Amino acid sequence: MADKTKVAEQYYAPPPDLGKWEAFRIFLYNSETGQFLGRTGSSWAKILLFYLIFYAALVGFFAAMLAIFYQTLDAKMPKWQLDGSIIGSNPGLGFRPMPDSANVESTLIYYKANDKGSVLKWAKVIDEFLEQYRKKGSGSGEASGAENRVPCSPTSGALGEKQVCDVPIDEFHPCTAANQYNYEAAGPCVFLKLNKIFNWQPKPYNNTEDLPGNMPEDLKSHIKMVSGKPEANTVWVSCEGENPADVENIGPVQYIPRRGFPSYYYPFTNKEGYLSPLVAVLFEKPRTGVLINIECKAWAKNIFYDRYERRGSVHFELMVDRS
Repeated sequence: MADKTKVAEQYYAPPPDLGKWEAFRIFLYNSETGQFLGRTGSSWAKILLFYLIFYAALVGFFAAMLAIFYQTLDAKMPKWQLDGSIIGSNPGLGFRPMPDSANVESTLIYYKANDKGSVLKWAKVIDEFLEQYRKKGSGSGEASGAENRVPCSPTSGALGEKQVCDVPIDEFHPCTAANQYNYEAAGPCVFLKLNKIFNWQPKPYNNTEDLPGNMPEDLKSHIKMVSGKPEANTVWVSCEGENPADVENIGPVQYIPRRGFPSYYYPFTNKEGYLSPLVAVLFEKPRTGVLINIECKAWAKNIFYDRYERRGSVHFELMVDRS
């Protein structure tokens, strides 16, 4: 009985009273038990093997789910389109040149017409934007699919399987690079484009029936002039001053090469080499030294306008100075 008590006393004996650094040294490696960081080599091997198998199974499961997910996607065509997608079926209108990316909230185009550096700054921004439109071939340095671009007109026939309509920006005179987009003449060009929506087909106002009441009178007259002609199948564009003072200051406006985006550029189906059509808006003689608020709208039966949400329109400010 005494022997059993002695054994129990030995078994429950308190651990030796070690100093802080001595206890830490034994925790790192205990030479008596062969433990490293509190575990023996076989214990570390078992736990490492468990986590290796666990994470391998986790990675395999994730890879399998990702592979199944990619089977539902098409690299050329979005799964959700038009009203079934988040983008919807109301394309937005954009403008170029945009101000510096450092000031993302600004929509002001401001420059001094008699300052060469100021003119070249904006011309460079437009050059960079139009660079993809100048690439025509399939050689080194050219855009992929540029060889698919062919000249189109309102009377052109159906395009081939890979063909897309070219945008001949060299014919946008005076809104050309050689003319510095007319900025030095204090009559700047601003380029408009519709955002791309897959498979969206415009329903143009191609006659004088059912024209919106808020459509500008000069645009109504233009539609009346081309009504019934192939060129009437166009997404029309109008640019006006937002306020009465802006209307007075904006001056004459030209639309080059035509007053809108021809329907033969649509629908966008992600063909290689496709370019969004452009309209160069030439502000011939805006009043200098004055900030002008400008609103441009796109007009089609299936483009809905909302000034506050900027649906179907775009806003920017223009200020041309000479001092």
